[in-house]
Amino acid sequence: MTVFIASLFLPYTVNFHLDQYRNRSARSSPKSVPLQEPSPQVPQPIAAPSLFENRANVVPHSGLTPGATTEDERIFLAKSETEKEQTAFPFPKDINDLHSLRESEGHSPRWGATTNFIQPKAQPPPPPSPSILSHQASESPAPPPQKPKKQGPGIDALKKEDRASRPDQGRSMSFSRADWTVEPAEQGNGGLRNAVRSATEAGFLGDKIWVGTLGMPTDALKEHVKTGIAEKMEVEHESLTVFVKDGDFDGHYTHFCKTILWPVFHYQIPDNPKSKAYEDHSWIYYVKVNQAFAEQIAKNWRRGDSIWVHDYHLLLLPAMLRKLLPDAKIGFFLHIAFPSSEVFRCLAPRKELLEGILGADLVGFQTDEYCRHFLQTCSRILCVEATNDGVQLEDRFVDVGTFPIGIDPTSWDERRKAADVQKWIKTIRERYGDKRLIVGRDKLDNIRGVRQKLLSYELFLNTYPEWRDKVVLVQVATTTTEQPELEATLSDIAMRINSTHSTLAHQPLVFLKQDLAFAQYLALISMADALMVTSLREGMNLTSHEFIYCQDGNYGSKAHGSLILSEFTGSAALFEGHALLVNPWDYRQCSEAIHTALTMDAEEKKKVWIALHEAVVQNSTGNWVKSFSDSLSKAWDEHSSRETIAVPRLSVSKLEEHYKQSNRRLIIVDYEGTLASWGSPKSIILTTPQRAITTLTDLTEDPKNVVYVMSSRMPEEMERLFNRVSGVGLIAENGCFLREPNTDAWIRLTDANRVRAWKTGVSSILEYFHERTEGSWIEERHCSLVFHYGSAEDQVSAARQASECADHINDACESQHVHAVPVEGALIVETTETNKASAAEMVWRYCLERGKRDNQDYRPDFLLVIGDSREDEVVFRWANKLAGAKAIPHVMTVTLGSRSTEAMATLTQGVTGVLSCLQRLAASA
Repeated sequence: MTVFIASLFLPYTVNFHLDQYRNRSARSSPKSVPLQEPSPQVPQPIAAPSLFENRANVVPHSGLTPGATTEDERIFLAKSETEKEQTAFPFPKDINDLHSLRESEGHSPRWGATTNFIQPKAQPPPPPSPSILSHQASESPAPPPQKPKKQGPGIDALKKEDRASRPDQGRSMSFSRADWTVEPAEQGNGGLRNAVRSATEAGFLGDKIWVGTLGMPTDALKEHVKTGIAEKMEVEHESLTVFVKDGDFDGHYTHFCKTILWPVFHYQIPDNPKSKAYEDHSWIYYVKVNQAFAEQIAKNWRRGDSIWVHDYHLLLLPAMLRKLLPDAKIGFFLHIAFPSSEVFRCLAPRKELLEGILGADLVGFQTDEYCRHFLQTCSRILCVEATNDGVQLEDRFVDVGTFPIGIDPTSWDERRKAADVQKWIKTIRERYGDKRLIVGRDKLDNIRGVRQKLLSYELFLNTYPEWRDKVVLVQVATTTTEQPELEATLSDIAMRINSTHSTLAHQPLVFLKQDLAFAQYLALISMADALMVTSLREGMNLTSHEFIYCQDGNYGSKAHGSLILSEFTGSAALFEGHALLVNPWDYRQCSEAIHTALTMDAEEKKKVWIALHEAVVQNSTGNWVKSFSDSLSKAWDEHSSRETIAVPRLSVSKLEEHYKQSNRRLIIVDYEGTLASWGSPKSIILTTPQRAITTLTDLTEDPKNVVYVMSSRMPEEMERLFNRVSGVGLIAENGCFLREPNTDAWIRLTDANRVRAWKTGVSSILEYFHERTEGSWIEERHCSLVFHYGSAEDQVSAARQASECADHINDACESQHVHAVPVEGALIVETTETNKASAAEMVWRYCLERGKRDNQDYRPDFLLVIGDSREDEVVFRWANKLAGAKAIPHVMTVTLGSRSTEAMATLTQGVTGVLSCLQRLAASA
């Protein structure tokens, strides 16, 4: 079995060696025109940020921290040519060394950065249509080339002029003829790569193959070059390469992913003109790139393989794969936060995105909060039933779970022993001596909260002047995109802090607008007294995990530093309140947290660190892969067993044979839709169809049989329906009431006081939406409330009102164990503690207790459950568990029609088929 790991970027990319090609061309054709390609060392003008921008030509940030009076940051800059190469970015020679760079989301260069590689430049994408409502998916055809005039310069001059006017042709030819090598990529999901690597080494993951793009423009490459790259990637690097047009990729990534999805998922709704102009236009490219992934995977998938789809770049991929590969085992994991439904609904393609995710068998998130947001969003926008375990669709169930990702402790222990790390630990210790060191390391964007951190630190220095010459904040800011306004603001704050609080011998803030070599980073978090994370929203902050792990006092590090952590990170939930949690917008609270971190006694620090360290170790990358893999396999096995193609038709003859052989039989049958056709919810059917009455009478007259009829109707309705069959037991209101055979007393299985308590609040919510939905009405039952909107004139508006109503009720009444379940044309509000399965369990216990009381064996050896709706699935599940535990020799669960079910068999003849089957059983005895 192979696991396909689909991520936007492959762990590898391609580096072209143009110098070698040029040298060959010069030797073979001394008179040829030299290629007019800039040398990677020559700075070039910087265009607008793009994934395909050649970062080899970007001048790195330089200079000291604004307002600095000392040169503290000099120790982090290169002192020799060898160190300069390592410090700029310590690029690994093998993918297994990527843990040196990828343990945290932040420890990576700017997206699309290719500082060490020579790669093609992207062709300019076609401009969007003047109207976003009329754009087309197809790109505008290129204008035809102009023919040269007959009169004019000679042919050589024309060739030179044509080559000068078409520089991309020469570039295309050079890249197509140049040698190239496969190198580990600088961009991509580092946490995922480390998890896969560590899980493979630990034996949790067997055969695997990556699926993704090269992270570089490919339009300039000839087909034979692409074929060669794809073959080498697949054979030597276990990678399937997805080639897409440069314009498609740029529209997908730069415009839709980073301009639309990224801000919304981090609670920053884009409202500037640029994002609005590009949203609908870039959606087409988002679809096309996802489709390219689906087609590549479908061509290589074989039965038994698993597919893991990762992150927000590929939200549509699960549903596309489900359409192409109906039987595939598909898992999806979102590495970033998932916003609340109020935020997510602002996206124009919200339904398409949700439906895309729900193509998976298992959807995984970093925290329970993100799971809850996703379930509520599905309920509200798609009008589907969302439970704590997942989402119930019409044809299948999608599991939803929490799988927090972490770091790989084993590789970190090995790396910390290295000589370069020890050298930097010594350097930092000598430079800062007894000063208290606070470290921050974040991407330089509006979501990471660097501005809030610096303002809080400034407030701390103003509030506690005694710490001014005793503490240093080293803030490492890795630039991700060109954000001049943010950089200017941070420079102003840094200058103000250092100008106000610096002395000739002390600089309180070291602000580095560049990333560090990994050895420097390891040494810095090992020697820090505190790590400060003030992200405004973050799926999981692995930098905090790395800091905790390096604070064990081993390998020359300090012991038990304090963690100041934003409450809006996924790690805050994982650490369960043991870190110093802060609201980044509350500068006073952040300032006090700094003071607490610096003044906390050693015993308290050790106690907190032990709890944090245990959480880090338990949630390692290897455990993450194993947990997700096991959950996906379990979910897929359950879903496969529910598929209609996997559920056989009921063999009545075999069922009849088991019925004859049994001595104690328990038969539980649903009423409406099973024994009788559905009636109007407003009416009480005074008589059950005669055939059903006759069939039940025949069954109950056999002393070996115990027969129960279950329904969502109230007890008084059930009494009128079955007053002519005294020997039948009744289950009313979906399990809230139970009446044993040959008795008149009803047993209430719910607490009346608790029901009255939640009904008061829910009634007001239902009334609010009833007034806004013309044609709707509210039905009150003893233990539930039903909001009917099937007769509403505007069904679309009514369904939207019902979904919002369910969202409000599920939010407000979760602690009262009450939920709203959407069904066709109605919304049922009922308790989660009682259902048809709990009533069936009570019947089972009565049979056992009766046997003890009468000194006889009343344990059933034959169990038959027949139902037709989703509400009956819980009874099927209960009966199947008894069969699995071998508590009953012969168990059969039957559903009507063809749909996703947990029943063992199906009957396609409807009510007629059920009555015919039961009559045949009664006659056989």
